[in-house]
Amino acid sequence: MRNPAIVLNSLNEHSRNSDYKFERLYRVLFNKEMYYTAYQNIYAKTGNMTAGSDGNTIDAMSLSRIDKLIDALKDETYQPAPSRRVYILKKNGKKRPLGIPSFDDKLVQEVIRMILEAIYEKQFEYNSHGFRPNRSCHTALTQLQKAFTGAKWFIEGDIKGFFDNINHEVLINILRERIIDERFIRLLRKFMNAGYVEEWVFYRTYSGTPQGGIISPILANIYLDKLDKYVNEYIQNFNKGSKRKPTKEYEQLSYKLGRLRKKLKTEQEEQDRAELISYIKGFEKERLLYPFGKSIDTDFRKLKYVRYADDFLLGVIGNKTECEQIKEDIKNFLNDKLMLELSDEKTLITHANSPAKFLGYDVSVRKCNLTKRDKAGKLKRDYNNRVELKVTKETMWKKLTEYNVVTITTHNGTETWKPTSRSLVVNNDDLEILDLYNAQIRGFYSYYSIANNSAQIHSFNYIMQYSFFKTLAKKHRISARKIIAKYRCDKNIAVRYTDKKGETKMRFLYNGGFRRKTEILSASCDNHPRMLYTKTTTSLIDRLKARECELCGDNDVPLDMHHIKKLKDLKGQEPWKVLMHARKRKTMAVCQPCHKKIHHGG
Repeated sequence: MRNPAIVLNSLNEHSRNSDYKFERLYRVLFNKEMYYTAYQNIYAKTGNMTAGSDGNTIDAMSLSRIDKLIDALKDETYQPAPSRRVYILKKNGKKRPLGIPSFDDKLVQEVIRMILEAIYEKQFEYNSHGFRPNRSCHTALTQLQKAFTGAKWFIEGDIKGFFDNINHEVLINILRERIIDERFIRLLRKFMNAGYVEEWVFYRTYSGTPQGGIISPILANIYLDKLDKYVNEYIQNFNKGSKRKPTKEYEQLSYKLGRLRKKLKTEQEEQDRAELISYIKGFEKERLLYPFGKSIDTDFRKLKYVRYADDFLLGVIGNKTECEQIKEDIKNFLNDKLMLELSDEKTLITHANSPAKFLGYDVSVRKCNLTKRDKAGKLKRDYNNRVELKVTKETMWKKLTEYNVVTITTHNGTETWKPTSRSLVVNNDDLEILDLYNAQIRGFYSYYSIANNSAQIHSFNYIMQYSFFKTLAKKHRISARKIIAKYRCDKNIAVRYTDKKGETKMRFLYNGGFRRKTEILSASCDNHPRMLYTKTTTSLIDRLKARECELCGDNDVPLDMHHIKKLKDLKGQEPWKVLMHARKRKTMAVCQPCHKKIHHGG
């Protein structure tokens, strides 16, 4: 069997040639090593312990299970099971449908995902950031801050029900542009048409990507890559001029400064030099009172674009009429070529002085007269026209409301946020409550740490801290003031606990501050992503191949991999539980008789 790294690197190398057609992809699905790597990639996700419509989970994974999958693929009898549909609550109280595929389907989909990623990753545009290696919301926001400087208008893109409305025929035709292996295409079509089961009733799917499928994100990127390429071509035709024409006042003052600087180079007398320098500084300050470029310049316009999944934002240097035309052209392209609908109500055209919404941030262009000298020593309003990313009070309020840690009180027309206790966790251990609050504070800060006003998160932290105090106060039936006194350790709050060795230790409530993180801003968004696949250690498969039961020690026997969700759920002194606790592993390779005993309380 060929090493998966060699197979994927070969596909990736061919993908550099846009005219290359991939012919024999389906046979890659017969390579056992690909499934071993796929299993290693996805085994740790807790969702794998949730059964699909076939009732199976990742538990009892074995080499023979992979062999059966490959045999079914070889004779094309493999048929993906419909996803099991469940509903989860959204922040607004509504329910969102969620599809749970069977684990066997997840395994096959992970192999397909690796193949598709190797083929298409180098084809994707730089301004696409969703569901890609080494890309994230932060890289999208960073590109926005770098590229959208000086934008006058923002166009917020919103596609109605994108993931549910992907047209299967359009997607298949896009795939056929690079892939001419019909067996591989048929398999993808099977996944798209697999449907879902809700309350034991089967429903067919005529559009959209596979419900909850591992391949859904990359199929969505392949689909919207057409939009990326259209917009990039649109940008080439839209852009005009290299820079704005200077205003008359700025031009006159620049001319005077040029003459004075030229004269300064030849002047020898110290007194005259000092006088010239004084004049130069005065003219520099006066020039800063005027904008460099004309606010209306018909010979200069620019368009910038960034996308994360189905959310995209355009920055325009131009007039509102041009923005309306851009919006209309993109709407027509989506409708005519991709069979998608752009929401007129949510696709907003916003002036850059007012905030636009993108990935949870408020985006606007700063107006600032602060100055600093550049490398050449010239005085410039360097902070003016830069893009600002802000976390808003409303964003913090929504998150605090979601956590049920705050209520609003109004006194004399003034709105006040009041921290409250959390009844749902009041019966948890003190350390568990601390860990919950720390995770939520750090999670919020981690996402909004690149905001220009990240210090505002102190308000969020204050509510969370006092909610923590009130929760412990409710648990111990004492006042919050006494809780603070009890758990105070110097300037911090700490919960003491005893570890397995009997030693007393402390864990602190987060108090690391909320300074803006700038390291992400130094990353280049224009570099080609590194796409070199390397061999990984497939420890799970190595343990299955060893054919030695990790529980009873029997040799040369077929093994099943026993999986659990969480180590902390293991309660009791059964030998297998003690062994998994000791090894700190959520997996155990056991013989089939031992596996039956485990599931029957042995």
